[in-house]
Amino acid sequence: MRQATKNQRTGIQWTLMRQLEDIDFADDISLLSHKLDDAQKKLCRVAEEAEKTGLQINISKTEVMRVNSKQQNPIRLHEEDIKEANKFTYLGSIVNKDGGSDEDIKCRINKARQAFITLRQIWKSKTLSIHNKLRIFNTNVKSVLLYGSETWRVTKTNSKKIQGFTNRCLRNILGVHWPEVISNEELWERTRQTPVETEIMKRKWGWVGHTLRKPASNITRQALDWNPQGKRKSRQVCRLPVSPGLSSASLARSVVCQSRQVCRLPVSPGRSVVCQSRQVCRLPVSQAGLSSASLARAGLSSLVHFFRSSAQFFYNFK
Repeated sequence: MRQATKNQRTGIQWTLMRQLEDIDFADDISLLSHKLDDAQKKLCRVAEEAEKTGLQINISKTEVMRVNSKQQNPIRLHEEDIKEANKFTYLGSIVNKDGGSDEDIKCRINKARQAFITLRQIWKSKTLSIHNKLRIFNTNVKSVLLYGSETWRVTKTNSKKIQGFTNRCLRNILGVHWPEVISNEELWERTRQTPVETEIMKRKWGWVGHTLRKPASNITRQALDWNPQGKRKSRQVCRLPVSPGLSSASLARSVVCQSRQVCRLPVSPGRSVVCQSRQVCRLPVSQAGLSSASLARAGLSSLVHFFRSSAQFFYNFK
């Protein structure tokens, strides 16, 4: 990749003096370009450099995604057209040309449901305690459900869907079935669970803190403050403020997140979320103006989500 992109400026503007040409993870690579011609040239260069080392691009596993592009000319490799896609999966998260996290959240719920069904014999077991069942649920189901949630743009509708699925699973584990009815608060208390919205908030703060502790030259750190090019940003692009909420509480974002020590941020009475801070402090969310929406940054885990609003061409190939 270094040889293919060396001395080239065919990527997207990333910093004042730097362009981002590609995102690589093992053999899962995404190429980024603003122009169709640049995208075509870059793909050909990568294929040429790969062949020098005995590697070949699998055309059947290669896809092109256009974002805000009027050009419809196909992109070709070895005289074959690369298939077009409106979405693709990158590092376990779904990247959609329209932005947002709806597709990814829907996929996560379906995968978690399948994981829960696979373990149905455990939930029916009379020998396992509720405590052990809940540990298995947290490890094998909830981890699947909330994978990548640090970067989700969570709407009220999505939050209800996630919480609804979780509540149904917990009631099944407890053996609570109709016509027996218990409130959600009692359900969470009996299972020692926190609302999913609060748990996602914890994960967001943990990820923000982890990212801000990286050096300023780190690409993930730069993604937090990256400003997409273009006159108009997509409604679904989650470049939403984290700093304003903290500044209103007289604390800078970069200061609050400099360590792994616990900083408690009350979300509502009796609930708190974990932020990565060197000191223990309390920031009233109602006063600071913080919300789950203000922390959502779609695709931070893979960075590629950030490019929906400006990058016109994506390649995803293995």
